[in-house]
Amino acid sequence: MAKVLAYEEKDTWIHRLSGVTKLVFFLVWCFTSMVTYDTRVLAVMVAFSLLVFKISQTRWKQVGAVFKMVMLFLAFNVVAIFIFSPDQGTHVYGTRTVLFHIAGRYDVTKEQLFYELNVVIKYFTVIPAVFMFLVTTNPSEFAASMNKVGISYNIGYAISIALRYIPDVQGEFTKIKHAQEARGIEMSGKASFLARIKNTSAIIFPLIFSSMDRIDTVSNAMELRGYGKHKKRTWYMAKKLGRNDYFVIAFTVVFAALALGITFADGSRFYNPFTG
Repeated sequence: MAKVLAYEEKDTWIHRLSGVTKLVFFLVWCFTSMVTYDTRVLAVMVAFSLLVFKISQTRWKQVGAVFKMVMLFLAFNVVAIFIFSPDQGTHVYGTRTVLFHIAGRYDVTKEQLFYELNVVIKYFTVIPAVFMFLVTTNPSEFAASMNKVGISYNIGYAISIALRYIPDVQGEFTKIKHAQEARGIEMSGKASFLARIKNTSAIIFPLIFSSMDRIDTVSNAMELRGYGKHKKRTWYMAKKLGRNDYFVIAFTVVFAALALGITFADGSRFYNPFTG
């Protein structure tokens, strides 16, 4: 069974980067994407994200299932925005160009479509970066690298354990799903969408309880080994920042500064093609 979002050792320059470098890139990249609504900046970020994703040699079977769930959530989010705020685009861009009327207060406008297009693009700037970070970062090396730059080893170790258990939780989810299907609970595409959402509760609660048991086991094992007794610890895996690491960090910071500079050049973080 292929594990989703699991680290896989490969010989690419992205894999050879320090975990801290990839964390800095990920955080700065996500922050820039959240702040800007400039379509031009977002388009460049999407192209670069897809390029980095391609270079990392991430296989589709590692991320395909999660990608489908993200796309489902994205579709739900876009629909929810229109339902609860059908004139958000009008408020943002200051104009109102109706394409067609649906019912009541619901008009489809160019401004609303453009606003929601930007929301979709923002997702696509972040999703490849998330996948790249998770599947190219060795959890043990990442924890050691964080500690090397002054972050508490408790924080680094906690993140390391979380990264390690993503594929384990996914495997447990699949086992519980198959067990429930064997009991006659339909969760495949044969069932309706609402039925699948309802039947998911038959997986969620057993998964929560099994995860709590796993947490208890790990906690007891760490306590028996004297974890946390000393303020410092040594690491089996640690990677110093190299030339490529400094280059990537510098590039990320400079790109973010330029992107935000372009975004706020006219005093607003929204690119407005509807006014001259």
